[in-house]
Amino acid sequence: MRYSQDTMNSRSLIHRATATLPANGRWQRPIARPFSHVHPPRLRWNMTGKVLAILAKLFSGYTVRWIDCQPDTCQRVYFANHTSHLDAVVLWSALPPEVRSLTRPVAAKDYWERGRLRRHLAESFNALLIDRKNIKVHQSPVDQMLRAIGDTGSLIVFPEGGRNTDEEMSKFKSGLYYLAKKRPDLELVPVHMDNLNRVLPRGEFLPIPLLSCISFGAPIWLEAGEPKLDFLNRAREAVRRLKDA
Repeated sequence: MRYSQDTMNSRSLIHRATATLPANGRWQRPIARPFSHVHPPRLRWNMTGKVLAILAKLFSGYTVRWIDCQPDTCQRVYFANHTSHLDAVVLWSALPPEVRSLTRPVAAKDYWERGRLRRHLAESFNALLIDRKNIKVHQSPVDQMLRAIGDTGSLIVFPEGGRNTDEEMSKFKSGLYYLAKKRPDLELVPVHMDNLNRVLPRGEFLPIPLLSCISFGAPIWLEAGEPKLDFLNRAREAVRRLKDA
């Protein structure tokens, strides 16, 4: 929360209006009350998010390529390969600030809520935490995602599900298909992230500064009547092609 000059003036008027008349009959200037007890969480998270974006760039040393695609604030689903716990943070930080502010990475709740630091970091990059172990029929992850973005937001998703350290990507899970089916207006932008698995290897906590590359490809959409498996294979191939583009 930001305090404007008008807000602060209003607070000053309230103090004056509630002051008591002392025995000498003269109004006294009320003692100014500090605002140190008020913590503007949104401002704090925004600042932490900016610092986090800078650190992500520093440690991953990424370069960004937009291939047959340009940054845009329209509603999109950025779907990428998944090799590191840093993927969500790095991909989010690679977006231009005006796009980043509208985009929420989807991340595993069981990992990012493990400890105060991880929870704070997840809040800082506006992660949408999904419970992978306690999925309810009336509250599916896809419905949670669509509610979270409304009519203006975008998402970052990793259709492989868990991290994959093999050269070949795992088969895509069905979530991307149902996102496309329920919201056919969303642009689905494939993203390939290269070398992130070496920046933060499995089992490590501290990142190792290395160079990496993030490639954004041309948007795709679910075709009318396209079977789920065909669509997921086509989406996976769109990500894979970016590696050699």
